[in-house]
Amino acid sequence: MALSKIDEAIQHAPTVIDSYEVAIHIHLKWMEVFLFMNKNLDGHEAGDLVAAASLADEARCMDLADRYINSESVKRMWLWQKKTAALFTKEGDQHNNLHDMQCMWYELASGESYTRQGYLGQALKKFLAVEKHYADITEDQFDFHSYCLRKMTLRAYVEMLKFQDRLHSHSYFHKAAAGAIRCYLQLYDSPLNSPAEEEDHTLKTHQKKKMKKQRKAERAKKEADEKNEESSASGTSKSGKRHVKPVDPDPYGERLLKTEDPLSEATKYLKLLLKNSPDSLETHLLSFEVNMRKQKILLAFQAVKQLLRLDAEYPDSHRCLIKFFHKVGSMPAPATDAEKLVWSVLEAERPSISQFQEKTLSEANEIFLCKHQDSLMHRVVVAEMLYILDPTKKLEAVKLIEDSSNIVELTNAALGPIMTWKLKDCIAVHQLLEKVLVDQDAALRWKVRCAEYFPYSTYFEGSRSSAVNNLFNNQEGKTPVNGDTSDPEISQSTIPIISN
Repeated sequence: MALSKIDEAIQHAPTVIDSYEVAIHIHLKWMEVFLFMNKNLDGHEAGDLVAAASLADEARCMDLADRYINSESVKRMWLWQKKTAALFTKEGDQHNNLHDMQCMWYELASGESYTRQGYLGQALKKFLAVEKHYADITEDQFDFHSYCLRKMTLRAYVEMLKFQDRLHSHSYFHKAAAGAIRCYLQLYDSPLNSPAEEEDHTLKTHQKKKMKKQRKAERAKKEADEKNEESSASGTSKSGKRHVKPVDPDPYGERLLKTEDPLSEATKYLKLLLKNSPDSLETHLLSFEVNMRKQKILLAFQAVKQLLRLDAEYPDSHRCLIKFFHKVGSMPAPATDAEKLVWSVLEAERPSISQFQEKTLSEANEIFLCKHQDSLMHRVVVAEMLYILDPTKKLEAVKLIEDSSNIVELTNAALGPIMTWKLKDCIAVHQLLEKVLVDQDAALRWKVRCAEYFPYSTYFEGSRSSAVNNLFNNQEGKTPVNGDTSDPEISQSTIPIISN
């Protein structure tokens, strides 16, 4: 209904950019970015990223001097993993220009896009670039100390000190640190050990691009050389020395991928999150994942306790709780004094957990299900834990998921029934059925079912999505589905200059 109304508005006044912006948000409104360990997905509740990107680009072309519309278009293109345009950067190396301007929202969107595509080296470069911005902000404060004392601007000085105290609690830093930790976890779970794997990864990142776009690269190089020769006179200082821009020795992040201990690198950023974002569920979820891989039992248990403190009924809190004690139960008996001390702490703390009042893990899992019968994600977590605790109950776990019902949350005479399921949750369920429970038939049945609930979703190939309607037939001759593309050039963060 919302789409039909905004279409009427666009037909009535096709040159009003605000109408296109509303249409963009309708296509993107109902879904938030879904990033889950080793299952990185992205999209919005309507699920039609292609249509949203098309509308954003159409609105951008209406007013090429509007920075806000250009930024919105870039964001939507990143979600669709499409080429983006930079209208307000200097000609030449746009990536360095954006880095010098500390355009962190762009670097975060770029890093998340690279992560979804599996380019972990380039994703790490973007996330660590954001981290470097905050390090630069911390260093820049020292110029402000003497200035404030000299000018006696004590109120501004106190505000600056407070700002520095909470600097790393900013949402951009949290996203960058969390993204870097996830990349390091993926790198730890799937290391590039063999020379063949490293060669394949290198081929994936830049060799294919060079093979397909060699002529284009040579032409761009010639143009860049000509511009450098023209600007050589203006690039000299008063002393006659030329300002030479530093060359990035690792443009594809290959050195970052060759780190010997990814978990130690992840721990550095995890400590900052624990210090500056202690009330975030995501912080303690990452802490649990890192410390379980490092075999730091007490630190992982501390993360579980923090999750229970923040929200004991949260699905991931229950998942971490069951996985932790299932892992501890499968470990061999303690042999050293240190191990015995750890086990004594766990035995003393377990009775204090309300979920385990003289109950087994399976009983606690069933009680959790009884409390949240009508919630899709709670049922999914219970099914996943049922399979982990007893792999022979795979069919029972699948049935538990498929028996979930998309109940009506609210009935309104004007709006009609409103369902409770969200697209990001349904995508997560599909990934679980396909990759964890490894039941392709169940995954297909789930996809067909969700295509009816989300007809605009390109992931489920809904009947009204761009995957079916092929809205972008005039670009590259085919429409990427689920954000995937067969052309590596499309997936790269190429930023062609578009002039007025």
